[in-house]
Amino acid sequence: MYLDSVSEPILLVLINGSIVMGATSLGSLTAFFGYRLSDRYLDLSLGFAAGIMIVASFSSLIMPAIDEGLYIDVGLGIALGTLLILLLDRVLPHEHESVGYEGLERFREKIRKAWLVALAMIIHNIPEGLAVGVATIYSPYLGLATAIAIGLQDVVEGMATSLPLASAEGKRLKAVAIGIISGVIELLATFSGAALATLSRIFLGIGMGLAAGAMIYVVVEEILPEIFHRQARNRRIATLGFIIGFYAMLYLDILIH
Repeated sequence: MYLDSVSEPILLVLINGSIVMGATSLGSLTAFFGYRLSDRYLDLSLGFAAGIMIVASFSSLIMPAIDEGLYIDVGLGIALGTLLILLLDRVLPHEHESVGYEGLERFREKIRKAWLVALAMIIHNIPEGLAVGVATIYSPYLGLATAIAIGLQDVVEGMATSLPLASAEGKRLKAVAIGIISGVIELLATFSGAALATLSRIFLGIGMGLAAGAMIYVVVEEILPEIFHRQARNRRIATLGFIIGFYAMLYLDILIH
């Protein structure tokens, strides 16, 4: 259901983009309380995020594009989305709690750890924002379901990023500000995805594939290695989180329709 009959698609994109932006910011606000998350909770949240993103990639993006007959377009988009995040991952300096530093080596000692952590969150949030934007243009119901599901995992991702950062550096305000900045960038990515999808049906398919490919890449290259580098005894907890996220996205899509 291509969103060419809705009179105010910009408003819908703003609403859905604000949901994911607000969720990321809300999770980051917990840094003011100063608690440190347990390893089990971190692994549960990583698995939950992976489950949401995998199901959203297929149920909100790839399958709807195929239903529209956009086979070649969505395939091209998946390749472009993979290349986009691959490039960001190789060039943009960032740091994960377990995997460590990634990006151009010459920036390793020049950028503070807080911003390296922030850039890692931004790499995750860009494809999520793109997904919400293109899904909203395709269908307001699908866009809302995608925004709510991704918003749920953005809350825990914001907590999982900001709380350890606040604990390590003792600067809670900075940790919260980084989360809010990441949320704003996610909102901008939502509008970017929507803008691409509104150009034509061809770009709708490419945009849906691009967002899906980017999210799948983030799960396989960023989230799963982060889980595997952590304590082995928590992998079952991460798997449980994945299943919970899987169900959350699956049934949100059904309920909102």
